[in-house]
Amino acid sequence: MPELPEVETVRRGLEPAMVGATLTEVEARRPDLRFPLPPDFAARLAGRKVVSLGRRAKYLLADLSSGDVLVMHLGMTGRFLIAAPDGAVAAPGEFVHEAGEGSAGEGRRHDHVVFRLSNGFTVTYNDARRFGFMDLVPRAGLAASRHFRGMGVEPLGNELSGPLIESLFARKAAPLKAALLDQRLVAGLGNIYVSEALHRAALAPERPAGTLTPKEAAALAGAIRDVLAEAVEAGGSTLRDYRHTDGSLGYFQHCFRVYDREGEPCPTPGCGGRVERLVQSGRSTYWCRTCQS
Repeated sequence: MPELPEVETVRRGLEPAMVGATLTEVEARRPDLRFPLPPDFAARLAGRKVVSLGRRAKYLLADLSSGDVLVMHLGMTGRFLIAAPDGAVAAPGEFVHEAGEGSAGEGRRHDHVVFRLSNGFTVTYNDARRFGFMDLVPRAGLAASRHFRGMGVEPLGNELSGPLIESLFARKAAPLKAALLDQRLVAGLGNIYVSEALHRAALAPERPAGTLTPKEAAALAGAIRDVLAEAVEAGGSTLRDYRHTDGSLGYFQHCFRVYDREGEPCPTPGCGGRVERLVQSGRSTYWCRTCQS
């Protein structure tokens, strides 16, 4: 499943094509994705201007001139394909033309929702397994909606700090890995970047979350922000089905220190340990027991 940096990369790829444009036509080729589409989905979108395109955790949020927000989640295999207007010169790494690779063939039978915009662009949502979904939520009720009610703090930006982590994790006996994946505490973190952040902060994934010192909590907050920011700048990581809106690959997987590197030497200078794989709640954690404590 795409994690926060991948979703942010998708948002940045969609923004030039969608923001400021009007949805002239919306084609829903099936009544449901993971869940049923909202009643009158296409009709409620048609004629509406996309005021802004944001992100909350792993959700994409298109703010519309109607006062609604189009909430979109990629699920496991969801992706957006952007077709530029005929004759337009697209910036490298942003758009894929309909005549290009992936415009026909087996994969395009999974094109489920098509957005045609007033600027000539067409944005198509493609999802082979249909684990993604879309919803329309009034802007005024967004924070209290079923998608975001009780959701934790965003990990990008200065809001996530050492003192906040101390407060969130206080008296929690759950392992650090589990606490960081709890979306009610920190929103948007996934398996890959939690492993990477814990290694950078030199913290063991099995350690009880409530045992962090102020110094360790500050180090963890900094590691989370740094690894996510670096991953966004690298265009995310390409694992299994995830690709950019232009079909290109993310590059952060080449910068992994521990994730999926079982048996390799720990990259921490002077450590001498090796990366191990640990299964926690059915998920693989990669870490170095020599330098993470």
